[in-house]
Amino acid sequence: MEQLRYPNGKFLFEGMSAVQMEKWISEVEKLPGELRAAIEGLDDEQLDTHYRTGGWTVRQVVHHLADASMNMFSRFKLALTESNPTIKPFDEDRWVNTADSLRAAPDSSLLIIDGLHTRTSQLLRSLERADFEKQFYHPEKGSQMKLSFLLAYMAWHGSHHVAHIMSLRERMEW
Repeated sequence: MEQLRYPNGKFLFEGMSAVQMEKWISEVEKLPGELRAAIEGLDDEQLDTHYRTGGWTVRQVVHHLADASMNMFSRFKLALTESNPTIKPFDEDRWVNTADSLRAAPDSSLLIIDGLHTRTSQLLRSLERADFEKQFYHPEKGSQMKLSFLLAYMAWHGSHHVAHIMSLRERMEW
């Protein structure tokens, strides 16, 4: 069950080197294409299949990635333009159970992800290393978070969910 939940391992942050920073930004840039490839050719029944027992459907995962991308982009912008802002957490389990996440075609979220990841990567590539030390306060976690952490998490998060879909496709032989 652990392998189904974390097919590419749990998130681990051990700091950021210049090489890691470039790798993570590249992963953010590649997510839209990788996600598109992961769901290519899936019909509605397949999109509405849970990637694991107790997990979300493929459709919900796609819409969640759009929701998360919007929130992460906002967190970058807030931390870059304000002094230690408090971000607004979102309840991802409730968000993936709204009507749009349960029924909308994935194309609408793919468009959001395309645009947001283009904007996010342009923003990230414009930053100096010191900018990644800027922080925001996450009230749900009760802690400060640096933008270096957010970048690492954003890169891991996208590949984590693409791996859910690819693992399901492999198991189901789709």
